[in-house]
Amino acid sequence: MFQSLLIANRGEIACRIIRTARRMGLRSIAVFSDADEAAQHVQMADEAIHIGAAPARESYLNIPAIIAAAKRARADAIHPGYGFLSENPAFAEACAEAGIIFVGPSADAMRAMGSKGSAKALMEMAGVPLLPGYHGTEQDAEFLADEAKRIGFPLIIKGVAGGGGRGMRVVRAAGDFADALRAARQEGASAFGDDRVLIERYLERPRHIEVQVFGDSHGNAVHLFERDCSAQRRHQKVIEEAPAPGISVEIRDAMGAAAVAAAKAVQYQGAGTVEFIAQDGGFYFLEMNTRLQVEHPVTEAITGFDLVEWQLRVAAGEVLPARQEDIRAQGHAMELRVYAEDPARDFAPSIGALQVFRLSDQGLRIDSGFVAGDRISIHYDAMVAKIIAHAPSRAEAIARLRAGLAQSDIIGVAHNLDMLDRILAHPDFAAGGIDTGFIARHAEALLTPKLQPSPQVLTLAALGVLALEEAAARANATQSADPHSPWHATDHWWVNTRPSRVFDFHLEDEVHAISLTPAGDGWRIATGSTDIMARHAKLEDGRLHALLDGMRLSASIHRDGETISLRHAGQSWRFRLPDPITRAGEEEGGDDRLLAPLPGQLTQLMASEGQEVARGDVLVVLEAMKTVFRLAAPRAGRIETISCRVGETVREGQILIQFAASEAD
Repeated sequence: MFQSLLIANRGEIACRIIRTARRMGLRSIAVFSDADEAAQHVQMADEAIHIGAAPARESYLNIPAIIAAAKRARADAIHPGYGFLSENPAFAEACAEAGIIFVGPSADAMRAMGSKGSAKALMEMAGVPLLPGYHGTEQDAEFLADEAKRIGFPLIIKGVAGGGGRGMRVVRAAGDFADALRAARQEGASAFGDDRVLIERYLERPRHIEVQVFGDSHGNAVHLFERDCSAQRRHQKVIEEAPAPGISVEIRDAMGAAAVAAAKAVQYQGAGTVEFIAQDGGFYFLEMNTRLQVEHPVTEAITGFDLVEWQLRVAAGEVLPARQEDIRAQGHAMELRVYAEDPARDFAPSIGALQVFRLSDQGLRIDSGFVAGDRISIHYDAMVAKIIAHAPSRAEAIARLRAGLAQSDIIGVAHNLDMLDRILAHPDFAAGGIDTGFIARHAEALLTPKLQPSPQVLTLAALGVLALEEAAARANATQSADPHSPWHATDHWWVNTRPSRVFDFHLEDEVHAISLTPAGDGWRIATGSTDIMARHAKLEDGRLHALLDGMRLSASIHRDGETISLRHAGQSWRFRLPDPITRAGEEEGGDDRLLAPLPGQLTQLMASEGQEVARGDVLVVLEAMKTVFRLAAPRAGRIETISCRVGETVREGQILIQFAASEAD
């Protein structure tokens, strides 16, 4: 076994690899960009080396910089993690040329499986089931259109490189094919530098099931059962679980055998994942990921193996730690991906400081590269953590996750905690029969439900505001020259005024009024037609605990100016409590300006000053957290001023384009 390991990655995967390296007695070396100088993986590692500027292409995708860092640290091996360079054969070759062990498959295996087209051809030769489609090298648009008619509709266009849903378009009619092909090629070129595509029959309601495989340098290959990854948004996974619910023993065995055949077809070494789509009792090869997957913890949970340790041992030339007959699955495991994104805004990524970052680990495994106070950067993926549960049954795993979500909170960036809880609570998910279109079909219920705050939620918000005021008063008193002054009192004592409070909580277009009047050792609280008696309200580490009409309830509470953030029973609320003295008027954007809806880098500008445009014309393309956003004209008219340029990093709300006033104005 080698003695030192450089991790050419960041965030939660770097932290997770460092933990195994430390347990195995290896010296761990982190690399970091300008944006990650204070990141958790940098602090965890034995050593850390700066490799470049914040953009990934100048740091985590910079092969010469990473090789130079490994040489400087005298690293024996490099682990690529996932994403970035993990499936880049040139990186594996650069490691070999430098005399450094690459923890992963050979460059040849990566090339064979890295192109979806060549991988399909190879799998066909190996006898792995494939969907009808075209996977060849001919890329002429007319030829592809003819192939599309042969295959039949609906079909899906996929970029041959990359993944994560980028470069994919579903086409339901021949008349839509040309535009979809153009869009898929543009996105593939932008994301992966490769605009080649393949075409396949599109299954309307498939499940996405993948099999974890491992191979060593001694010709052995095994599978470690399957994972169901059907809960997806925009072709990207949200919830994964193992084993896949409802899969028969016969299908499970057939999938495992097909996955091992796929691995052996390329003499695979290390961790890999063979992905299938399944429908109506059949399953078909989708692609092979030649790396460790984000969702590997669920496989670790049901098998009891540390897959990163397996990777390191195989890379060191050892035999696989277990034979196929020794690998058993116990219980059920499920993983939730926590993203800094807003599901209600088409999953727009969110950046900012994590003012509160609290994920309950009671009976759960938390993999994260962040702590409270860290900042989410525009330059990297929006995933901030993974929450994993392992239990004797699937129902118990779901229950543990929902209990953990109820005790978790994130403030400072948008997040998907509420959406995850709603998915887990949905009867179709509980029944275990969902497919890849589940989230899209139930978008209204899962992403943008119209919820009204209950009297209990409003009461907790009001009590939370009082508790935060008391905490602020105590802090001010300790810093005062006269801490015993009545002006620092925290018992709601006022001079010449009635000891009651009224709060107007604004939620979207509605105002919820709530009044509080001292009553005995608590408060009598009135909201609408409901009266509640509240006692024993106490604030501890950002969580409010109170007795409401004899029932003990808790909520996470945080105040930032006029914004009151509260999370209770798996639901987050953002109220606005206006200050009539200091509140400034809000500026309306109207239709005369195109504003940046989120922070990002401007990659394309398809407009010029003086140009006449139609409503809906795409004028600007932004990229943020590996996602492309096409911003369209809010109305028809003439462009008066352009206040942005290609390559610029823009902030949320920044004016990008100003339209000339219309004649009606």
